[in-house]
Order: sequence, then C-alpha cells, then structure tokens
Amino acid sequence: MFNNIYKGKKVIVTGNTGFKGSWLSLWLHSLGARVTGISKDIPSQPSLFEELGLAQKTDHHFENICNGPKMKEIFQQVQPDFVFHLAAQPIVSVSYEDPIETFQTNTIGTAHILEALRFVSNPCNAVIVTSDKCYDNVEWIWGYREQDALGGKDPYSASKGAAELVIKTYYHSYFKKPGSKVKLTIVRAGNVIGGGDWALNRIVPDCFRSWKEHQAVQIRNPNSTRPWQHVLEPLSGYLRAGQVLAEPGGVINGEPFNMGPAADQNHTVLELLQAVSKYWESGSLEKHFDIAENRDFHEAGLLKLNCDKALYYLQWKPALDFDTTARLTGEWYNHYYNHDKKDISRYTLDQIRAYAEAAGKKSIAWVL
Repeated sequence: MFNNIYKGKKVIVTGNTGFKGSWLSLWLHSLGARVTGISKDIPSQPSLFEELGLAQKTDHHFENICNGPKMKEIFQQVQPDFVFHLAAQPIVSVSYEDPIETFQTNTIGTAHILEALRFVSNPCNAVIVTSDKCYDNVEWIWGYREQDALGGKDPYSASKGAAELVIKTYYHSYFKKPGSKVKLTIVRAGNVIGGGDWALNRIVPDCFRSWKEHQAVQIRNPNSTRPWQHVLEPLSGYLRAGQVLAEPGGVINGEPFNMGPAADQNHTVLELLQAVSKYWESGSLEKHFDIAENRDFHEAGLLKLNCDKALYYLQWKPALDFDTTARLTGEWYNHYYNHDKKDISRYTLDQIRAYAEAAGKKSIAWVL
C-alpha cells in the first residue's frame, strides 16, 4: 500500500488521541512508520487511543498545539519525514459554547504547527487537515469545489476557513520559495463515521451510547443531508496525498483537495441511523429514535463536495458505498459492546485490511 512510502519513516500525527487520529496512527504503525503523536489530552471515555493500545505503539506527547515553543522543540527532535495535522476542536455545538478556544485551537494552533515546520532541517511532507465546513455554505445542490469561497456562519466553520487563510499565507510566504524543505497540501473531508468515535454531540456515538443503555436516541435534524463517509475513506486520501506529495515534481504542493463520498451517496441523518441500527444485536428497542425539534444554534441542512480534483491529481476515489459504510460502523460498535472488546485492535486492523481489499477491487491507485 502507498508504494511502501511510510515504512521506516518518521511521522508526526497531531490530534493522535482523537477518533481519526487514532485510526490513522494504527494504520501508519501497521505500514511500518515510526509515529510520534501530539495531543493535549484523551478527548473521550472510552478512548479509541487507549482501546487500541497506541501509547505502546507510538511515541506520544501530551502537549497543546498552541504551545508554539513546545511544537518547535518536538519537531526539532523528531525531524519528521511526514506530518499529518489533525488536531482540532471538532464539534460545532462546542464552538458556540467556547468560540475563543475553537479559534485558538483550529486557527492559531494550525499557525503554530506551520511555524514549527518552518524550522525542520530535512525534507518534510505535510498534510494539513481542515474541513468541508471551511466553505461558505449556501446549501446549493451541487458539490463545492476547491476554488469556491471560504466562510462560515458558526464559529467552528469560521475557524476552519480562517485556518485555510493561514495555511495559504505560510505556503506563499515560506514553503513555496526555492530551497524550502517543506511541501504541503490541504485536505478537506466531511462527516466521518466509523467505530471508536465517542465524542459528545455527534450523532453516531450518541446512538450507540443510548442503545447500550436500551434508550432511544434524540436526533435534532432528521432530514439534514450530509456526505457521510467511513473514517478510512478520507484517511486513505490523506495517506495518498502524503505519498504523491513526496514524489519528485511536487505537482500538488500547496494545493487543497476535497475528499468525500460519491456524489450520489448523500443521505439524511434518519437514513444513516436506520442503516447502522441494523447491526446492533444487544436487546431490543421498541423505538430507536426520538426527534427533538428544538435547537438553539445554526447547522447547515445540505453540504456536498466535488472531489474531481482528488481523482485527477491523486487518482483517489471512495471505495465504499453507503450500505458498507453503515455496516462497518455498526459492526465495529456491536463487536466492542456485545462481543470481545479485548481484541478490538485486531478487529480494527481487520477492518483496515477489508477496506484495502475493497479499494483493490476498484483498482484505486494507493492500494496497487
């Protein structure tokens, strides 16, 4: 996979204790990378980072990315070959409660990572993760392209749009210049689901927490449409972007890429929950969902991405359909809660291998 580009390489993953960061760290470890993680804390209980035993598989630092001097110190010590910057305050509802912390982490924190990259002395390839919510979402029916306007009506979206401006500034001011040791690319993914997400105020974790207690889950906007994708889909795109970035020529240096599901894979919240609930075995529920109409903050009702650019430059495309995405997600939580969570690291690796097999059947470039 990925032409063995990560084997033996020094890789920094920020946000490595989070949902996506934990999956990415495990995948990189399985590819033979020497992973260094940076996160300020364990963001949830249970914790996928802990359940996968990643503290024993990686070199982890409990540090806040807003601590600029510490970021420079870690980057100087590691001298990474690759950096995957995922650390963020990722929850829209939390951004309303604490907008300053959201801007500090998502915007200023990204600036500190880029500043630390400025001082690495060996060639380094950086994949900077923002969000599909960086776009100025006017809820049109076609997918946003990478050149569309940035914006955000809520603090989270605005913080990601602002981070994009910071990244662009650093690229043109420092990394684009002849002699720079750093190449970077920006990746924008959407509503990611999959096993091991226990964040608060996210629909899939809320479901399985409620169903474990034999309770119906409260859903705010059952008809809101999202580009649901399994966590391994964007992660394969991130890893592919790092691979292509490291190749001679640098054709994607400084470029942003959308990574979402196929255009016809948008589904409502209610359709998603109906799909994942099929794989929950424990007990019976008379009613899986309660619809709560009241909400006191803005959430977009429609958001789609156009991913043609990633297909053209990275030869990346999704490997899973919606039903398979729901099945892998439901089966992971069902295995964890209703079977044997002691072997969840092996089970998670098995899902990575199954995903790679699905990508191979579609002849997707990264798995060939």
